[in-house]
Amino acid sequence: MTVHAPGALPHSLPHSMSPRQRAWQRFRHNRLGYWSLILFVLLFVFSMAAEVLSSDRPLVVRYKGEFYFPIIKVYPETTFDGDFPTRTDYLDPFIRERITTHGNFAVFPPNRYSYDTLNYFAKEPNPAPPSSDNWLGTDDRGRDVLARLLYGFRVSVLFGLALTILGVLIGTLTGALMGFFGGRFDLMSQRAIEVWSSMPELYLLIIFASIFEPSLSLLIILLSLFGWMGLSDYVRAEFYRNRSLDYVKAARALGLSNAQIMWRHILPNSLTPVITFLPFRMSGAILALTSLDFLGLGVPPTTPSLGELLAQGKANLDAWWISVSTFAVLVITLLLLTFMGDALRDAFDTRMGLAQQRGRVKPKVPAGAAPTAEVVS
Repeated sequence: MTVHAPGALPHSLPHSMSPRQRAWQRFRHNRLGYWSLILFVLLFVFSMAAEVLSSDRPLVVRYKGEFYFPIIKVYPETTFDGDFPTRTDYLDPFIRERITTHGNFAVFPPNRYSYDTLNYFAKEPNPAPPSSDNWLGTDDRGRDVLARLLYGFRVSVLFGLALTILGVLIGTLTGALMGFFGGRFDLMSQRAIEVWSSMPELYLLIIFASIFEPSLSLLIILLSLFGWMGLSDYVRAEFYRNRSLDYVKAARALGLSNAQIMWRHILPNSLTPVITFLPFRMSGAILALTSLDFLGLGVPPTTPSLGELLAQGKANLDAWWISVSTFAVLVITLLLLTFMGDALRDAFDTRMGLAQQRGRVKPKVPAGAAPTAEVVS
């Protein structure tokens, strides 16, 4: 038994975690949300490496003692003793034989098709069912469904991230200004938001889609004009509540400006609704893009899209592999984001900490510490 000298402190003091550390610990304890985050990140990383995993061009080619990298450079067919000075079609049996025989070799991606690859040497009419060549079949134009799903998932997630970031920035800024200043500014801003929210968003999208060429940037701009209003209400309420607390009054007494008080003091204490809002906002953005693409009002036809695949599945009911695989990817994505949002909401719920203090939830005992009796209120 170790005896400390009078007045001496023990070497191992209990570590007090910060609010962020406690929130992260509660998030990790939610196994469903934690593993959903890991799985979603892995899927997103795989989609960002789509050119390496699914492409109609080899990664590396060794031909006649020289190395070529078609994945990053376009080579004409004459490079491999072809007949035409056009872009090499590596699905051509003649080219494939030239680069894989007589001491030559080529390293292909696991899936040998890109999202826009048209296989002119296919053995079955389109849409073709799943096979050893096309693992999830082809669509009505002969494009590989797996490649379309992989690239379409990346487009959807990047679109959701961009729309979420813009919505958070605009919603946080407007909500902070309304909640902090209040008064007439808040009243006029609320009335302006009510007028703007009554605008028919879908009709505006149809009008702009008929005037301008469809693109992802146009969709992001149009949807970001309407996607910030829900978050601004939560941020406004947090700023309105926090501006009357003692620490804000102390900051004013120290001579800090309004911008410093909002940025350094109130905003860090008002981020809970912003953080818990992110996964649900992303799922809403992905679902909005899918719906617009399904209606033909989204991205250009050449862009891989989950909504365009769903429209093809609706038009080709016999090709069940198109709609089933696309629906499965969409459902899994939305479920992962929903589980992450629920875990974040529970992690930043301060009532969980109060429940632990009152004994309603048994606290986790650090390794090596003596167990304490559980208190039940």
